[in-house]
Amino acid sequence: MATITYVFTIDHVAKKLGEDSELLQAIVSNEDNLSYGSIISVYDGTDEAITALTDDGIDELRQMLAHARRSTDEWNDFLDSFVDDEELIARIKAKSPR
Repeated sequence: MATITYVFTIDHVAKKLGEDSELLQAIVSNEDNLSYGSIISVYDGTDEAITALTDDGIDELRQMLAHARRSTDEWNDFLDSFVDDEELIARIKAKSPR
């Protein structure tokens, strides 16, 4: 693995992928959803950490979302599996083009 010299915040990744940042945060909140080292926590001395992704993490996330969106049923199953917030699920489903 190459040395990581930069990472991207969830908000930046959401804009880059055209996704909802809360959806991405829900997915990466479980470190097991992406390969080890793809999710980076940045601590700045406050009580909260900033979550960031490596290039590999962005690619994995992009592929995961593309795979989940192959059908409406797969997308709904994906949301139910990865997102615990019912309001967020409803908002994401309402935005879905299908």
